[in-house]
Amino acid sequence: MEINNKLTKQIDETRYLTADNAWRYRTIMRFFYLQYEKMKYWMYKEEVYEELKKHSEFEGYTMDLLKQDLDVLVEWKNLIPIQDTSRVSTVEEFKNKQFRYQLSEYSVEIERMTIKLENLFVENASLEPSLLERLKEYLQRFSKMADEDEKTAGSWWRALNDNFRRLNQNYQDYIGDFYSLKAEEMMKSRQFLIYKEKFIDYLRDFIKGLQYNVNAIESILKGISREDERRVMEKVLSYEMSIPRLDMEVPEGDIFDNIMGKWNNIKGWFLGEGGRESEAVRLFDITNEIIRKITRYASQISESRNSAANRKEEYKKLAEMFLSCRDISEAHKLSALSLGILSPRHIKGDFERRTESINSGVFDEEAYIYTIKPRVRTYREKGKRTPITDNTQRKAEMLEKVMKSRQEEKKIMESFIKNGVIDFESLPVIDSNVRGTLLRWLTKGISTMDGTSKTEHGRLYRVLAPKDNKRCRVVCEDGEFEMPAYKLIFEPESEL
Repeated sequence: MEINNKLTKQIDETRYLTADNAWRYRTIMRFFYLQYEKMKYWMYKEEVYEELKKHSEFEGYTMDLLKQDLDVLVEWKNLIPIQDTSRVSTVEEFKNKQFRYQLSEYSVEIERMTIKLENLFVENASLEPSLLERLKEYLQRFSKMADEDEKTAGSWWRALNDNFRRLNQNYQDYIGDFYSLKAEEMMKSRQFLIYKEKFIDYLRDFIKGLQYNVNAIESILKGISREDERRVMEKVLSYEMSIPRLDMEVPEGDIFDNIMGKWNNIKGWFLGEGGRESEAVRLFDITNEIIRKITRYASQISESRNSAANRKEEYKKLAEMFLSCRDISEAHKLSALSLGILSPRHIKGDFERRTESINSGVFDEEAYIYTIKPRVRTYREKGKRTPITDNTQRKAEMLEKVMKSRQEEKKIMESFIKNGVIDFESLPVIDSNVRGTLLRWLTKGISTMDGTSKTEHGRLYRVLAPKDNKRCRVVCEDGEFEMPAYKLIFEPESEL
């Protein structure tokens, strides 16, 4: 969509439709339009006044009021005034300025629109396969138009667009009626069954015409060459430019854009554009959906009618059975049998059944106790009191076990200290636990500023880095790895 000054500016010509005195303005404009249709384009205010006074609504209407209304319509550009000097014989008559009035082009179109709106419910839309046939005939003549004169090509172009516009508007209006709230209510009524077959036959005839003609039209459009398209559009442009326009000169580029826009719309309607399905395919799907919708509603209406008829006979038989009861007690039993319990209570829960048989009755099942909780917001379950368990003995046992494990670990680690030093270069084969402990001690020592740290047992040590970046290989039970030849120098235990 392109937003320009034409789109955003206010249309003053439509103000007479909603102004305070719209009933007077609209009557005057309608009289001007009816005379315009009779090819009487210019009128004096006296002629308008004479016509208005024939109607009871304008009984107290004066010439001064008419003059004011005409001036307002002139100001809104609905009427075009021109001074009539043919009757002037004196200077005074010239000063009084006798005017003739004519409808502007905007006003003519606005009046046509209002008449169409007034008759909107009279002129019903329809689906005419003949429009598709005529479109096919016009498109078959497309290539021939390249060799015809401009006038013939222009007439062909206008007829093609008129048929396409009628087809597009009619199908949109007709299909739109089926999706309205009024249509939904009507299709649910029993009177709709009378017209069901007519609607379905009408839509099916249109679908047949759609299937027959759309494929042919698609083939025609795909077969049109670029050269023929260019030559025909140039002929149409020349015809449109040859039409003289009194009020203004329309740029050739705007007219050509308008022509190409209409042609692209026709192609897009049948062939689709931008990878999307065409409007013809959508129309085919929509009409099929409407037929299914009509059939579904009709089926529901028929089922409800049949069910009501069957139920009526059942009620009649039940009433006869109640009438034949000997006393009220027998009637109560019959009521319980036919109607069931009048105020039953349903209890739902996750019950464990001994059998999955659907033939097992309530009295065949074992009794089950189910606690029902109050359905109030303030209800809270009563908390259970649990005494604190004395775990003194279990804690002592766990502590003893941990201390014993620590002592064993200490003995193992001290076995690797030779003369107060653990030299990674001279380590024997070690397991994964010893390797993890040694690397943890090394990491703690390296991460301090002076390279000293303590073991888990409280023994102080310092890390001695290797000279000349000497490296060593440490052999483990699960593999080997290479590292710098660090040494851990331990202080004597007496100094801790």
